[in-house]
Formats: sequence, structure tokens, C-alpha cells
Amino acid sequence: MRRRRLRDLSIVQNTPNSEEANSEQQTVIESLNVPETLDESAEFQTESGGTRRGRGRTLLKDLYNLNPVEHGKVSRNSHGQPVGSEARLLAGYLGIIERNANMLPIKYKSWHHMPDSNKNQAVDNIKERFVLEVSDNYIKKALGKKWRDHKSTLKKQYFNKDISLKEKLRNVPPGMLRYQWKDAVRFWNSKKGEDYERVGTSSRQKQKFMHTARSRSFSSVAEAELFEITHKKKDGSPMTSEAGEIMEKLKEKKAEYEAIASTDSSVNLENIDNRIIIEVLGPERSKAKAEV
Repeated sequence: MRRRRLRDLSIVQNTPNSEEANSEQQTVIESLNVPETLDESAEFQTESGGTRRGRGRTLLKDLYNLNPVEHGKVSRNSHGQPVGSEARLLAGYLGIIERNANMLPIKYKSWHHMPDSNKNQAVDNIKERFVLEVSDNYIKKALGKKWRDHKSTLKKQYFNKDISLKEKLRNVPPGMLRYQWKDAVRFWNSKKGEDYERVGTSSRQKQKFMHTARSRSFSSVAEAELFEITHKKKDGSPMTSEAGEIMEKLKEKKAEYEAIASTDSSVNLENIDNRIIIEVLGPERSKAKAEV
């Protein structure tokens, strides 16, 4: 028997009874980044604070059949990342949340423009089903990546540049709220939206020749953040003028990545702080930081 929280998420599956529902309040579950069935059982935390492991393989739908006082327990590794079968269950649930048009609307130009109240509501919803060792910031970044992917997919599949604006507005994706689709289409169709896409395309072309950090592994602490922490005085000002210039370059580079990612789902913002410090300081970043 499904729990009441399924309705709270505004999720609709393709069942015989779903056709009678109001399409303006539906969010369709599409393919997720994890299989609906996990090969192993997941671990859940009970009301008393203890844990129990599910019997047999764990299904994503099992989350809706949990006792209200039970939550999926998600552990993390030394890098602050979720691990284990519970992490895959969490990833699948994030895929549902980011498609919730009421909670995370696609009408915003970028994830940066999404109101904090919406992001916090999404995190609170996730915490109703999971006990998380990972940070809220990690969850928000993961949601942001999935939201951008979803928005990019919708644009590629349903926004046809070669048809009239009226036809574009009518071509509402299944499960999408009509007014949100209209807002997104009007922006994509505007000169500002076209310029935004053009800048992203140009920057991506340049990236192909500049990017060398994507395959590197990094420590758990974001190095750009660490640089800023260790090169500021107690009053928050830079220790040296050179350190201040580097901090400004790091901020500009991060803003550039975020602008590109808002229109291109292939850009991964994970470990973004670590990537940009290599681009700003070079591969010998440890030596460079020591000299500042």
C-alpha cells in the first residue's frame, strides 16, 4: 500500500487510474539514473535509533512502503560522498524530486536563480525518507546537476527552433506545468536566451582546448575554498594583493562554469572548486599557493 507522501511529491505513474488526474498537477516519473531494483538490500534506521536491513533486493518503490518512523540510512566516504546501495537508492529518489515541477520549477534561468526556499523544501523532503551523513550542500549540488540535465533534455526534445512561438508554447512535455513551460519557452525564444546559449556554446568550444583537470582525483576539501580560507586575514580581507587577485579570478572562473552549466547538462559542476584552481594557478598549485 502506497504511503500518503507519494501524493505530496506530485508524482504520477502510468496506471489505469492516472488518466483522470489533473495534468496540471502531475509529474511523470521517467527513466532514472539508477535501476528500480537494487541487487542488494538497503539499510534503514528505525525509530529507536537502531538499524535493520531490508529483506532481499531493495526497490525504489520500497521507500513509499516504509513505516513513517523509518528512513533509509545513507553513509558517506572520506570525501563526503554517499556510498553503498543506499546511495543508489538516494540517487534514484533525487531523480524523482528534480522532476517535481511544483518543488523545483524549470522556469528559472539557472540553478543559481532557483530560490533557496525551493532548494530547502527539496532537502527537507529527502530527509523525510533518509538519514543523511552527507551535507545539505552536497544534496543541493546533486539536485542542481539533475535539474539541469532534466531541463536540457526537455529543451532538446520539445523546443523546436524551426516552429512558431505559438506552436512551441503548445508543445508542453507530458507532466510539465503549462505556465512553467511557457515561461521557459519565452526565455529560450528571446534574444537574451539566444545570446545566453551562444555564449555557452562559445565557451564550451574554448574548453575543449583548455580543460586538463577533468580526470584528476582531488582531496575532500575543495582547494579553491581552502585557498580563500588560508589567504584571508581575520577581518576577511586578502593577506596580499596577489592573493586578492587570485580570489577574484577564482570567482570569475566559477561564475563562467555555472553560466555554461545552466544551458549545457554535459558540464559537470562536481569538484568545480578543485578544477578552477588548477586552471587559475596551474598544475603546480601547491607550489604556487606557497609562494603567495
